[in-house]
Amino acid sequence: MSGKKFTTTSGIEIKEVYCQPSAMNELPGEFPFTRAIQKDMYRGKPWTMRQYAGFSTAEESNKRYHYLLSQGTMGLSVAFDLPTQIGYDSDSDFSEGEVGKVGVAIDSLKDIEVLFDGIELKNITTSMTINATASILLAMYIALAKKQGADLKQLSGTIQNDILKEYAARGTYIYPPVPSMRLITDVFEYCSKEVPKWNTISISGYHIREAGSTAVQELAFTLANGKAYLQAALTKGLDINVFAKRLSFFFNCHNNFFEEIAKFRAARRMWAHITKDLGATDPGAQKLRFHTQTGGSTLTAQQPMNNIVRVTTQALAAVLGGTQSLHTNGYDEALSLPTETAAKIALRTQQIIAFESGVTDTVDPMAGSFFIEELTNELEKAAQLYIDKIDAMGGAVKAIEQDYIQQEIARSAYEYQNEIESGEKVIVGVNRFIQQEAPAENVFRVDDSIRKMQADKITELKSSRDSAAVNDALHQLSEAAKGTQNLMPFILTAVESYATLGEIANTLRGVFGEY
Repeated sequence: MSGKKFTTTSGIEIKEVYCQPSAMNELPGEFPFTRAIQKDMYRGKPWTMRQYAGFSTAEESNKRYHYLLSQGTMGLSVAFDLPTQIGYDSDSDFSEGEVGKVGVAIDSLKDIEVLFDGIELKNITTSMTINATASILLAMYIALAKKQGADLKQLSGTIQNDILKEYAARGTYIYPPVPSMRLITDVFEYCSKEVPKWNTISISGYHIREAGSTAVQELAFTLANGKAYLQAALTKGLDINVFAKRLSFFFNCHNNFFEEIAKFRAARRMWAHITKDLGATDPGAQKLRFHTQTGGSTLTAQQPMNNIVRVTTQALAAVLGGTQSLHTNGYDEALSLPTETAAKIALRTQQIIAFESGVTDTVDPMAGSFFIEELTNELEKAAQLYIDKIDAMGGAVKAIEQDYIQQEIARSAYEYQNEIESGEKVIVGVNRFIQQEAPAENVFRVDDSIRKMQADKITELKSSRDSAAVNDALHQLSEAAKGTQNLMPFILTAVESYATLGEIANTLRGVFGEY
């Protein structure tokens, strides 16, 4: 056994013992924020405990939101179905078999009104996992907030709005990269004036990791994408000290406990330097704020209760790494959308870490660990090599167009799978400690009849709305898209006239084309 090499999942060698103290003389809340972005962290207030939910119809999802809020969730996180994510209405031929399956179906402002029925938007923060159609969903949310009489200047939440990782890892893009980047910077600009507390993008490493990247690649590719958004906004003439404060990040938290903690610490330090190098002088614009979700791809369909332990160690690593917001996966998610029982245990996991474990009593409790500090440095070094290479190619957009990032992720995914199949990497219940199991019970399923219900709602909407106002709004949007105006006000007008999501996306397809 003496010849066995111990490494992290990213291949960083782990020494038997670490004896060298690090010159870590930083304080939390101070540049470059390795230790924390706030001076007091969880002593001030705990992280936001979000639970991701959304399925079938707005009516059904609304019930789940009320349930989660009653259980102590502090923020909602909305999952949208595939047609909504790629700009098709539920009655479109392209939507068949997908309506309401992986999230809630949203066809118009009417659905958003039902989704948040009985919930005052001014009292909660909402995170929306939406990218290609983010500007449309944000417009619907703003339209509802206006109807509720909320002060838009106080409205807070996040849209994912990260199209670069869609080209690299996930696939729900609509338009080519250049017009897609325009829509994103239009949102930055509009929100900086109208909805200043809204996080206008959540730059997502989560899906890069789910697609099979290593921790180092997740760190590098996410920050490289972030850098591309900063540069696009600067090119548009926006002030980095204003818009960079509203960027947030979304990371995965995997099984390798110490590597994940080091990844979050390295991310903060690297981002502080990236923003500073691009001209940010305000500390608020140099801070990397992030949400974490435990690793969906680490959950096993075999012995699903084991996932409770996986989620717990991942959530603990995220907290020790200093996350501001956390979603814990349900133990049954490898089988289906989470049941209410699984969602409740996932939330209770966070509450037990927050209120019973004692890990929140001091800031950055892992600091000064010989191992953690060296690992933080090693991850930074390895990620920086990738970023330098991407910069040399002309940035993340160019690297994605050349298929570089996609190929790197695919290579890592292949290597990881080989290690599992050879038994070199142990997955409890999958390739070791296996047992015969009865088929899972209480699996949550979404019925195909949802599509018919949504289609009927669209028919009714189209017969009752002011068609002339809709046509005029869509025409104005099309004309604006051909020029250089900010598209958000035009999208908002279309949404408020009850144009459907598909109609708005198709109007933009007509100008921008599809990728």
